[in-house]
Amino acid sequence: MNIRFHNAVRNVTGTMHLLEVDGRTILLDCGLFQGRRQEAVDRNSRLPFDAAAVDVMVLSHAHIDHSGNIPRLVKDGFQGRIYSTRATRDLATVMLRDSAHIQEKDAEFVNKWHRKKGLPLITPLYTIKDAENCVDRFTGIGYNEPVEISPGVRLTCIDAGHILGSAIVLLDVRRNGRPFRIAFTGDLGRKNLPVIRNPFPLDACDVYITESTYGNRVHDSIADMKTELLDTVKSTIKRGGKVIVPAFSVGRTQELVYFLHELFKEGTLPNIPIFVDSPLSVNVTEVFRRHADCFDEETRSLFLSADEDPFGFNLLRYVQNVEESKKLNEMKDPCVILSASGMAEAGRILHHLRNNIGDPKNTVLVVSFMAEHTLGRRIVERAPEVKIFGEMVPLKARVVTLNGFSAHAGRDELLDYFGGLDQRRLQKVFVVHGESPQSEALLEGIKNTGMTGAMIPEEGKPYEL
Repeated sequence: MNIRFHNAVRNVTGTMHLLEVDGRTILLDCGLFQGRRQEAVDRNSRLPFDAAAVDVMVLSHAHIDHSGNIPRLVKDGFQGRIYSTRATRDLATVMLRDSAHIQEKDAEFVNKWHRKKGLPLITPLYTIKDAENCVDRFTGIGYNEPVEISPGVRLTCIDAGHILGSAIVLLDVRRNGRPFRIAFTGDLGRKNLPVIRNPFPLDACDVYITESTYGNRVHDSIADMKTELLDTVKSTIKRGGKVIVPAFSVGRTQELVYFLHELFKEGTLPNIPIFVDSPLSVNVTEVFRRHADCFDEETRSLFLSADEDPFGFNLLRYVQNVEESKKLNEMKDPCVILSASGMAEAGRILHHLRNNIGDPKNTVLVVSFMAEHTLGRRIVERAPEVKIFGEMVPLKARVVTLNGFSAHAGRDELLDYFGGLDQRRLQKVFVVHGESPQSEALLEGIKNTGMTGAMIPEEGKPYEL
């Protein structure tokens, strides 16, 4: 039994972990790598393993950096089943179609410029048809419902508290007559996030694979974020500007809408239009409504018992039509625009940024982690100008970063969750899904507990379990 880590080693995207048990291969996640454009194209176009040799896949959650290269996996010969929670299955179905659509449209848009400049044309990583070929391979399961996914290997998903349907993956096998458990956090969430439940506690495992996105940072209070969100909106309105929010369609958009709804009900939110400009966000929000069983008690009691929609109110408009999306950039009056993608690497957010970041009246509100070398990171770092669709655009808008909205556990929360494990049973800990400073800081914190078998793995190297 051994494991190899591909991508998401000293970086935060493109998670793929390949586990071999008694001659059978189990893939944990199959995400898109995001970063420098050419590097991303190269990595995403060629899987670092033989797709046809993978027997079964487990998906921890639907975010694109964990699910986005499943169409390539199937296209390259994978024939097995993909196991996830039911909510993740439903989210991934709409997200993969949307990812393919965005890639097709972005390629079409870029090729217009390339033709004018005599540059080589580009092709999308995969097509809508490729994405649709994946849908029938999904098997949805419930939380805390064990299922055998390979001879002698039992999968259990427990709630990771990160986004709707997110799971900590538990794989139980028997070795030398005794139980052996591998736990993979996927992305670990935080306590007291709106809408979804807290991470489910885990008491014991033999091998622990943990994310480290914020391994050296303690987040601001979630309770303070609503106030800071309101202050940002008000100050931008006072300047006569727009608030542009790159937001993940899954999780972050719904959380922001939830907070804006609360501010609206409290009577503190200014009377300005709020647009969710992402067809994916619209479809994802419908999936949220179908899986209210995943909501926390506060959301259920506050909204569902009163027969209210937690993701809709008078000021809010969902935009699907392309023409309506284009009209948003012609608006002169203050408004709030939430649009995907969360790292500003693709989708309609690129058009909104291109048309609005040159105006100092406007605000770019950053509420998500921005990976290294993404457009979102360059905006967070306040580069004087940024490249969008191949052209340099001056960045004059204000940039406000609210890390307290993060759905990733901070350093204290990661260590607190780790502290709940039975240290007598734990043999190995692998720290992944974090840039080097983050992973190294979390590794140090784990080793300070006395855990000597912890490490940051090397990409592609096999580790015996």
